[in-house]
Amino acid sequence: MAHNLVRAAILPDIINKIEMEYHVDENTALDMFYKSDNGKIFSNDDAGLYGQSPNYIFSLFKESVLIDS
Repeated sequence: MAHNLVRAAILPDIINKIEMEYHVDENTALDMFYKSDNGKIFSNDDAGLYGQSPNYIFSLFKESVLIDS
């Protein structure tokens, strides 16, 4: 399976978790994720983050939000 298909399959779960945790709408959650370091890494095939579970990626995102706060 191509990496972009894997990302497309798990991204909705990650975004949903952001929506629920931070009480934001889908567009805001997408912005939050893709503006984060994790979102940038997620888009990079060489980093391999696309191969991790949505829960793991979300936990990394939450850690980065805490650090940036």
